[in-house]
Amino acid sequence: CRVLFFFDLAGDPTVGKTALAQIFRSDGAHFQKSYTLTTGVDLVVKTVPVPDTGDSVELFIFDSAGKELFSEMLDKLWESPNVLCLVYDVTNEQSFNNCSKWLEKARSQAPGSYLPVGVLVGNKTDLAGRRVVESSQAQAWALGQGLECFETSVKEMENYEAPFHCLAKQFLHLYREKVEVFHALV
Repeated sequence: CRVLFFFDLAGDPTVGKTALAQIFRSDGAHFQKSYTLTTGVDLVVKTVPVPDTGDSVELFIFDSAGKELFSEMLDKLWESPNVLCLVYDVTNEQSFNNCSKWLEKARSQAPGSYLPVGVLVGNKTDLAGRRVVESSQAQAWALGQGLECFETSVKEMENYEAPFHCLAKQFLHLYREKVEVFHALV
């Protein structure tokens, strides 16, 4: 079974959303040393096998600019979010604090009291000497929000796949639950 899954990488500008999406798409084969800021929304597509299931999820990753200017576009992408990926820079406390804003935006688009699941990703761990957001702080916040927490260094190609594999697994689980509910109704 192959399931299609659309989601947005959310977070402030310059936290590494584009780098994360691009390194994931290239299987770690390509790290661009310089990026132009994303000005709208870029699309990254990749099929991810879900271990121990025989299934795969085709991820359609919307890499958005992270600016309020594009909030109407994000509203359309987030009409019914099931899972989300919040990205912050471990050297930028404001980018971490703003994850609350991004999460609230996603939850405001969710129907009823449904809370989407997903991941929180702290990027740029290679800049250890400049770190201001501690792992324990991020993990505690993520746990309180029902999110899985990961740290990555796209530059060092460390742990960049884990958040996407987790999202694929979470989405497949939600998909199967919905299929079971549908079959129970029929």
